Amino acid sequence: MSKLVIVGTVAFDAIETPFGKTDKILGGAGTFIGLAASQFNVDAAIVSIVGGDFPQKYLDLLYNKNIDISGIEIVKDGKTFFWSGLYHNDMNSRDTLATELNVLAEFNPIVPENYRDARVVMLGNLHPITQLSVLDQMHKKPELVVLDTMNFWMDNALEDLYEVIKRVDVITINDEEARQLTGEYSLVVAARKIHELGPKYVVIKKGEHGALLFNNGDVFFAPALPLEEVFDPTGAGDTFAGGFVGYLAKSNDFSFENIKNAVIYGSTLASFCVEKFGTQRMENLNHQEVYLRLQEFKNLTQFEIELS
Repeated sequence: MSKLVIVGTVAFDAIETPFGKTDKILGGAGTFIGLAASQFNVDAAIVSIVGGDFPQKYLDLLYNKNIDISGIEIVKDGKTFFWSGLYHNDMNSRDTLATELNVLAEFNPIVPENYRDARVVMLGNLHPITQLSVLDQMHKKPELVVLDTMNFWMDNALEDLYEVIKRVDVITINDEEARQLTGEYSLVVAARKIHELGPKYVVIKKGEHGALLFNNGDVFFAPALPLEEVFDPTGAGDTFAGGFVGYLAKSNDFSFENIKNAVIYGSTLASFCVEKFGTQRMENLNHQEVYLRLQEFKNLTQFEIELS
């Protein structure tokens, strides 16, 4: 089992969907990644920042999931990062109603000393310079660095983003972002161009339509499980990433065949995340539920056909 460093926001969200709305609840990429990775009982640490308004019960929740929280800086007189969003009827499009950076604006990540030898690093969606500073703190190059990013950084910090991309093994982005980053409509061509920037593996997320994994001409597709209810898509991409890196940190096998399995685990955990608001579903998820849903994935994709 490998040590895992997770860098990402620990935050407040306020969400409105066609099914209801919330007040401020627990959110943030680091939170969703950490909760998903905790399913694998790996030695994980979250590096983040919160304000003095962040409830102790949320820190206790992470701690009780065996996540090291010594890398979460608490600014006593500051306010925690806050995001508010409104989802439309198709749940694929949303409007951002508010983004308050607060303490995140001054975030200078400090990786705990006993995690600077981690073999796996998950760079959650933050400014590329912040992500680079984490890599610079590691005692040696991690065996697997996974990057999540978004179109905002492509618009506002592209050169810095290229520097990060050079130093990662896996990048996870959605189809729209892959097209923007490369200027290519075909995802096969886009993935090839991203490979040329540095990453060995490219994971392109397609929301309710699953995810594609590319590696030097090899392609693997993982469907998204058709669900009866999608209550709140917030954090689904981060939960995917957490399941992906959590499985890889536990298995210590970074081959293409095993990364396929990681994509399936990521998709499986993301399918739970959307069933309730915020982190609610992930807080109480048990191994038996995960096992049964993995079986559903297997049944969804397995078939026998005689080729004449």
